[in-house]
Order: sequence, then structure tokens, then C-alpha cells
Amino acid sequence: MKVICLGDSITRGQVSVDYVAMVRDRLPDATVINAGVNYEPSSELLKRLDDVVAQDPDVVTVLIGTNDANATLSNKRARGLRKRWKLTETPTAAAYAANLTAIAARLQNETMARVALMSPPVIGEDLDSLPVRRTREFAEIVRTVAAEQGVTYLPLNERMTADLEGTSPGTHYRPEGNQAQTAAIQHFLLGRSLDAISHGRGLRLTTDTVHLNSRGAAMIADLVQSFAARSTATA
Repeated sequence: MKVICLGDSITRGQVSVDYVAMVRDRLPDATVINAGVNYEPSSELLKRLDDVVAQDPDVVTVLIGTNDANATLSNKRARGLRKRWKLTETPTAAAYAANLTAIAARLQNETMARVALMSPPVIGEDLDSLPVRRTREFAEIVRTVAAEQGVTYLPLNERMTADLEGTSPGTHYRPEGNQAQTAAIQHFLLGRSLDAISHGRGLRLTTDTVHLNSRGAAMIADLVQSFAARSTATA
């Protein structure tokens, strides 16, 4: 069985705990391919599906949307994303829905793979904050697209939200903050583990309110492993 995990930096697993490696360890008889690209929005993922199709996968999971959602929260983040990818338009929820629909349609029409779309993770850990509410809005887009395209929906956002419920008000994501940069410095230059960084900041699921610690990454691994196992059983 060949499993391809498509996504952004959360899938790439350099500044976020590597959930793909977790899946690989749990499915030793499968070929599990990490197809994550740092800082990628949905429009760019759509452009690189030729390579996915060419690999003839049995299972494809898609986890994209964090950068799209982030661009709707901050003009600075939106400008940075546009500059990095030479985008002609600023990402919006409507554009995200259209891109995700096109991604699911191509994977359905051009491969024999079983396809799953995963709702995006929380941005920040304060459930009452705009960033978390925005990820719930994007999660609903994913749910709708999955139903319309006849592919599986994997409820990551819902699982993370449930895990954060009942805890004290969590850390609020600040679009103009530098937590991601300082986490990267601590990790790559000072050799601190991502989990140690997360713990030191009092975070439950993330290292910098966006990228994930082992607890958050394991939630994705659980969903991917379960979906791959179901796909094998029904093949």
C-alpha cells in the first residue's frame, strides 16, 4: 500500500512534529510518502498534483488550509504569502473552497486512490479567539467539499477543539508575533526539542500556536492510520 500525505509545513515536519513519520512507524508494511511543502497555500498544492498522480497511490490524505486561513487574519501575512508564491490574488475562504474542490476532483478522477480531506488544525489555543473560530470556518468548508466530492472527511479541527475544551483559556495566536521564528531558533540552533519548547510556553497542542507538538501530531497520525487501515480493509 502506498500512502501519500499532502500538505504544508505541518505535514513537512521540520518545524512541526513529524506526523508522517509516526504513520510510517505504525504502518511498517506500507510505503508512506511525505508530500508536505513549507508555507504552502491550497492554490500551490493544486499545481503540483501531477507528481502525486504519477506515483499511483492507494491512499491520499490532504491537510491544507492553515496558510490560507492565516492570510485572512493579517494583511502582513497575506502580503508575505503573495510575495513568496507570486500569487496574483490574496487567499480567501471562497478561493480555498474552489482549490480544495479542484484538488479532490483531480485525485478522484485521475487516480484509483482512496482520498481523505482533513480539517485544518487550530491556530492558537484560545477557543474564543478569532483565529480558532476562523479555522472552524475553514473546517466546515473542508467538510462540505468532502461531501460534495464523495471523499472521506477527517475531523482534525474538531478533535483538537474537543481536547482544548475545559482547559483554562489558552494562548492566543498573534499574527504579527514571532513565536514561530523563536521556536525555530531554539530547535535548530540550540537543539531544544519541539516538545520542550511547547512545554516551556505552556502550550497543549502546538509549539508556537501554529505548528504542532507530539500531542497534536499524534492526533493527525491517528486519523491517517485509521483511514489507511479502513482503505485496506475495503480494497
